[in-house]
Amino acid sequence: MKIGIISFAHGHAYSYANAIQNQEGLELAGVFDEDVTRGKAAAEKYQTTFFDNYQDLLGTAIEAVIITSENVKHREHVTAAAEAKKSILCEKPIATTIEDAEKIISSCRDNDVFLQIAFPVRYSTPVKRAKELIDNEELGRILAVKGTNRGTNPGGWFIDKDLSGGGAVMDHTVHVVDLLRWFMDAEVTDVYAEYDNLISEQTIDDCGILTMNFENDVFATLDCSWSRNDAYPTWGDVTLEIIGTEGTLTVNAFDQKVDVYSDKDGVSWEFWGDDMDEGLIVDFTEAVKSGRQPAITGEDGLRALEVALSAYRSGEKKQSVTNR
Repeated sequence: MKIGIISFAHGHAYSYANAIQNQEGLELAGVFDEDVTRGKAAAEKYQTTFFDNYQDLLGTAIEAVIITSENVKHREHVTAAAEAKKSILCEKPIATTIEDAEKIISSCRDNDVFLQIAFPVRYSTPVKRAKELIDNEELGRILAVKGTNRGTNPGGWFIDKDLSGGGAVMDHTVHVVDLLRWFMDAEVTDVYAEYDNLISEQTIDDCGILTMNFENDVFATLDCSWSRNDAYPTWGDVTLEIIGTEGTLTVNAFDQKVDVYSDKDGVSWEFWGDDMDEGLIVDFTEAVKSGRQPAITGEDGLRALEVALSAYRSGEKKQSVTNR
């Protein structure tokens, strides 16, 4: 399968490209980037062709394309790929507005094109095991969940709201909301959120706390802050504490590691576990090849985006809001 990548603006583009190269039968057949220097460097790194126009890339014999551009550009790039009849993996969040997300979904539906949203945390072994335990009702009825998705401020376009759609709340809420919806097959009914600019010098929300109520009477809290300092061993985390009537479960999606302590380098983490980004790429390409439905749909992306936008509305109003 020949695959193209539109933009290396998002850091995940590099891990997806690595995953493509690691899989037999997959070929990174071309890349486009508005940043010509970055794009040419990526093309050289992965020994592929650089295109200075994404329409030219879409006009080649690629079967699928990965969209890893700035959030606000997802609509433009996905709709172009849909019209070119290419299968699509779109980085999260699906878009920055409900209107753009709905346009993405309708464009892919109207062109009969495969669309999957990139929520790689679903492919973490601890997360998959948690899903099994919940599906088997080993925790009984779920009552509440405490979640975190903390990270380091990524800088760059992530802190430019015109390109990202928002800061930490936009960046990190969608991952955990997707997991909770997947675990419980239930939708968020209302959201209360507080967020602020407390750490970074840039004027962007870098701290946020959400409380969400679900239609199955579960309530969940989420710390989605960019609160990791530059010296922290890694960029962030995804953790969940799930409380049920028959037991509790603690999940750490990034705990497949060894803690290394040294006088020279301080504390570092050596990861030995699975590569969730590679798991995402394998699932995406296998689904395209077999013709099965995507594991993570455009509607999944839309539902997660709705909660992030509801959190912003709640913070502005300083009260709980009904989730759209």
